[in-house]
Amino acid sequence: MKTPILYIVVPCYNEEACLEETKKQLLKKMTDLIHTDSVSQKSRIVFIDDGSKDKTWEMISKSPKTVVGIKLAHNRGHQNALLAGLMYAKEHCDISISIDADLQDDVNALDKMIKEYADGAEIVYGVRSERKTDSWFKRTTAQSFYKIMSFLGVETVYNSADFRLMSKRALEALSEYSEVNLFLRGIVPSIGFKTSTVSYARSKRFAGESKYSLKKMLNFAWDGISSFSTRPIRLMLSLGIIVFLVSFGILIYSFVVKMLGHTVDGWTFTICSIWILGGLQMFALGIVGEYIGKIYAETKHRPKYIIEKITGE
Repeated sequence: MKTPILYIVVPCYNEEACLEETKKQLLKKMTDLIHTDSVSQKSRIVFIDDGSKDKTWEMISKSPKTVVGIKLAHNRGHQNALLAGLMYAKEHCDISISIDADLQDDVNALDKMIKEYADGAEIVYGVRSERKTDSWFKRTTAQSFYKIMSFLGVETVYNSADFRLMSKRALEALSEYSEVNLFLRGIVPSIGFKTSTVSYARSKRFAGESKYSLKKMLNFAWDGISSFSTRPIRLMLSLGIIVFLVSFGILIYSFVVKMLGHTVDGWTFTICSIWILGGLQMFALGIVGEYIGKIYAETKHRPKYIIEKITGE
């Protein structure tokens, strides 16, 4: 097997606090990989600026020649920025490794990923061996998320985010997915090919603050669920049938009691039933509306991102 050309893809959004250290560590790792003939001298690091408002792009554009900078015209979100980098890398590399800019993913795990690729794996997932650096809330919600996704029939890799190696063939397959509502953690496992995993200990964020607020995490989770599973709608259908059967039973009970000459008080019960049923209906309509909204977004076929400029080519 020839020495592969590696492109390390790093999406960035307002990362000026840690970007210099990220570049330093990745450049050192790339140099080590080249010196050991693990990757080709044509290998590059690709930083994607996702419409940052700080000095992120300025710092990217002043990088060495082994660094390629891609500036998106507008903030399009982590998944779209990552896809932009992967699609650029697809045209130049044999393998790509995506990694976040906050240095929480272990840079030294790249060696193991490349070895797994050499052994025949087309996709290698970085899997967290522990979550000690996460808060109790984040750890609990993250683990619940993977369990819910599994329950809903969505194929994901447990405790794996977007730290992964993909071969050129896998990237070509990824480019065939045209949906606007991106959830790469669900799309990549659906590609197939031979896969492998590499475990690593996740570190604390080197500097700066996480760009994923609770609201963004919830939206991301819902995007994953609604992009790959229709089970929420089916659950609403099942719930509707159950409520109908219970209501029908109550109707029969009320009729029997009335025929026996008993007075049915039931005012509180009636009011509560109205509120409960109304709430269930609004909830069900909301879920259906979310799916319709996603269909609407898909039918417009708007570009997922627009590249403003590229440096370092």
